Amino acid sequence: MSEDLQGRTAVVTGVSRRRGIGYAVASRLARAGASVFVQHWAPHDAEQPWGADDVDAVLAGLREQLVPGARLGATSLDLAAPTAGRELVDRAADALGHLDVLVCNHARSGHDGPLAQQTPEMLDAHWAVNTRATILATQAFADQHDGRPGGRVVWMTSGQLLGAMPSEIAYAASKAALAGLTASVADDLIGRGIVLNTVNPGPVNTGYLDVDTADRPPEVLEAVLAHFPGGRFGEPDDPARLIAWLVSDAGRWVVGQVLSTEGGFRRW
Repeated sequence: MSEDLQGRTAVVTGVSRRRGIGYAVASRLARAGASVFVQHWAPHDAEQPWGADDVDAVLAGLREQLVPGARLGATSLDLAAPTAGRELVDRAADALGHLDVLVCNHARSGHDGPLAQQTPEMLDAHWAVNTRATILATQAFADQHDGRPGGRVVWMTSGQLLGAMPSEIAYAASKAALAGLTASVADDLIGRGIVLNTVNPGPVNTGYLDVDTADRPPEVLEAVLAHFPGGRFGEPDDPARLIAWLVSDAGRWVVGQVLSTEGGFRRW
């Protein structure tokens, strides 16, 4: 990749596993010349069937991909905390200076269910991480931005606007809020020199679609796979390619859009 992010600094959340979308995004931005600050929260992964990764190995892998002169920063931060959004940006700016790019890739997984199983605690937990932290991190990012060219924010949603997700009501609600809010926040930010878009990556196998570490039965995995005309699930680098383009100068004319990158995934 050409170094079209040379001299810029990007924050990427949810970078705690080498198989994750966050790692793929951070890798692409590093190879494009950016200095990168990543947030991780391994205790969340440790609770999942796919398990946690070695964070030191994750950071070492990213460090190897930096271009000469670029820097890497990292923090362990629970984004469920009310102050976490601003704290994320403050830590990143303290470590690397002015921030040009914010990619809110983080998400809470598990502890969800259909409508009949929802509780106030379940809904609040997903809202706090997936929605509140994203909005407040974006607010803090905009506050430190000084109008120079290249301000970019990318949010992550899911496919709830394209098809039903009846067994993940809390998650779908929190992600649908981001998709629904994209146009409004993008309109606010563009006047400050910041471009916001939201990406739906579709079903991407970060470990949760492997039979041995899935959070759903094998027959469900087979059914999902059958809806991909290419015969494979999405891979982390699939959405990462789109995100890297959106935050580059080449993506500057795409504003306030909710974009799906699903490889032709059929929902029928």
